[in-house]
Amino acid sequence: MDEATGSPDTLGPATGSVPRAGPGLGLPPLVDQHSHGTVHGELGLGSFETHLATAAGSGPAPVGTTYFDSWTGLAVRRWCPPLLGLEPHCTPVRYLARRRELGAYRAARLLLRGTGIGTFLLESGAPSDLTSAAELAAAADGRAHEVVRLEPLAEQVADTSGTVDAFIGNTAEALYAAAQHATAFALGITFCDETPPDPGEVRRAAARRLSVRPVPHRAGRTARNRAPDPVLAQHLMWSAVATGLPVQLHCGDPRPLIGFLRATAGFGTDLVLLPERPHHRRAAQLAAVFPHVYADAGPCPAETLGEAPFGKLLFSTGARALPELYVTAARLFGRAMARLAAEWVAEGVCTGEEARRIAGLVAAGTARRVYRLDAAGSGAGSGSAGLSG
Repeated sequence: MDEATGSPDTLGPATGSVPRAGPGLGLPPLVDQHSHGTVHGELGLGSFETHLATAAGSGPAPVGTTYFDSWTGLAVRRWCPPLLGLEPHCTPVRYLARRRELGAYRAARLLLRGTGIGTFLLESGAPSDLTSAAELAAAADGRAHEVVRLEPLAEQVADTSGTVDAFIGNTAEALYAAAQHATAFALGITFCDETPPDPGEVRRAAARRLSVRPVPHRAGRTARNRAPDPVLAQHLMWSAVATGLPVQLHCGDPRPLIGFLRATAGFGTDLVLLPERPHHRRAAQLAAVFPHVYADAGPCPAETLGEAPFGKLLFSTGARALPELYVTAARLFGRAMARLAAEWVAEGVCTGEEARRIAGLVAAGTARRVYRLDAAGSGAGSGSAGLSG
């Protein structure tokens, strides 16, 4: 990644106005198609760094080191202090002191309203101490829509179903009920066959799940975020596709899903691939092959935009816990798109107007179409959990 290069962007004020993504490229309010919410309370240096480490997919920093000395840490120090009234690159201690001085809620408001994100698709379902969709929408002065994660939904059903028949029937009812208010479904999956699993296999998988005692979770709750049996995962996937709502496929490498993507081409249900690094390019290639498949633009849009039609790629932050992660993801995306647009215009690939239109598709336009957000915003099939305050 080369986002550290180039001239500094123009930072917008922390009032809900949309910052410019870079020289000559103004983006519409972003649609963040995948995030998890933010923490409620105050954070000390240790807990803040723990969340930074989680965002980087790492464990605690080794003794004598800090996760502020990471790409994410540098991005936080560059773009977040100005939103709280400090100079860029101030020390972590000074930044966190300012955060505590403002209070967790006010600091989160200033940060979220300075991201340029107008709409959030918030994953829900698992027990969490993070903000709800309604709370995030109010803090960000935007809109938030619910994406129902299927694994915890199935776990909740299993915890209250005493028989295989009850589990299968209750799962179908829970999916139907969720589809009435959700904007999309989501599932973590590594493989899905070209045909739905045999009913007998589903019953045996359900029996295996019901034979396992619930796992204690803190505060007396039941853990509901573990990976389901592979057969049940496929059953959930096919059931979600049948609802007609968009389905997010959180996958490592999307290639094992090719048969499933091919088999669902005529169903009328859009599928969105959210792969792990370094598989975003492969996901974009699959989005180019199948009309109903879309892909996350990933951390390097220059790579994915070369592999798929521009209207097949969508922005996301994947942010969890820290409002700072929404800020940094949005800034890095905006700068990457601005840099790519400037390169294309300089080389005569497209005009400046075309570059802005393409960037707008990836930033928001495609997500609004795939997730039917304009209809939701008008009240038809709304998955919105909050309005601008």
